[in-house]
Amino acid sequence: MSTLSIREILEEKEAGLQLELLAGMGGLENLVSQPRIQKPGLALAGFIDSLHPDRIQVFGSTELSFLANMATDEAQRRIRELCQRRICCLIVTKNQPVPEYLIQQAEILDTPLLRTRLLSSDFISLITRFLEERLLPTSTLHGVLVDVLGIGVLIQGKSGIGKSECALELVLRGYRLVADDIIRVRFKLPSVIFGEGMDLLHYHMEIRGLGILNIKHLFGVSSIRERKKIDLVVELVKWEDEKDYDRHGLDENTYQLHGVELPFVRIPVAPGRNIGTIVEVAARNQLLKEMGYHSAREFQDLLEKRMAEAAHLHAHTIIGENLE
Repeated sequence: MSTLSIREILEEKEAGLQLELLAGMGGLENLVSQPRIQKPGLALAGFIDSLHPDRIQVFGSTELSFLANMATDEAQRRIRELCQRRICCLIVTKNQPVPEYLIQQAEILDTPLLRTRLLSSDFISLITRFLEERLLPTSTLHGVLVDVLGIGVLIQGKSGIGKSECALELVLRGYRLVADDIIRVRFKLPSVIFGEGMDLLHYHMEIRGLGILNIKHLFGVSSIRERKKIDLVVELVKWEDEKDYDRHGLDENTYQLHGVELPFVRIPVAPGRNIGTIVEVAARNQLLKEMGYHSAREFQDLLEKRMAEAAHLHAHTIIGENLE
């Protein structure tokens, strides 16, 4: 299961969370494992068993007003009970003043206490989306990911089969490289798989005989992109004369990644076959399928229609000859 420390959340700048640390620095290594947050109103009212310590607890105006209307001793007791459950983090929204006893208890029990300028609704929306993206399953795989006409094409195959050369030809045609060699794959709800490059290898490609190339420097920023949804998986395999390959395109093969089934095609590699062109056409064909057009099926339907018409005409001819 993926986890995220409170320190990582606090240091996150791109998500727009606007967080500051008020107390509980000793708990910054606490881990969040759930993308859902909790507003601890019921817990403050005494239903402490409803608390989920592994979720971020958000204090909005309602929770702070509830505490303000209590006697100070009682409010301190409720907060102490809350923090003793070893909750991962408390976050106060709308830049509201924080009671001193809340700061003290957070410091004593090493419970990170943070504050944001955002309204509760806005912050909950942002933090939930951020956690969903960061906590969902990730993995790495070997291959090349290219954006062809908006279709994310994952090219796989054995080492030396020509994956990088194929991707380089696609880049020369104006398409965009996402990652070469090692791809970080991230699952995103509801059933989408994204691929991106590793930090060290980003924008770089290895071409045997030339070495490591920086695609961004060679072809400009329009030749690369940070990440891309994977729409199609292409496997390059060595051509074998005795092997039977798909010649009709009627088979709907799939490739499973993090429980998501992706369209899959296997392309045999042999001298004289322009693999870059074939992969580009595979991406164009996948784009047509997503728009509701399936060339192979349309051809099959047309063929069956012509055969039925021919059979019908033949039957009429035989009947006419018998009548004569």
